[in-house]
Amino acid sequence: MAVPKRKTSRSNTRHRRSQWKAKLPQINKVTRNGRVEFVVPHRVDEDGQYNGRQVLDV
Repeated sequence: MAVPKRKTSRSNTRHRRSQWKAKLPQINKVTRNGRVEFVVPHRVDEDGQYNGRQVLDV
């Protein structure tokens, strides 16, 4: 089993961990019935519609 020859420095550890970023969810602005709503893409809305089609009976 491979064992590191030296301890990884604090600088290198933090440099590597700096790439662990949390992403904000993508939110789209949609106009429905004269009002603006913010929705997450590729989700069925509360009315049971997806992409302007009725896909669920609510």
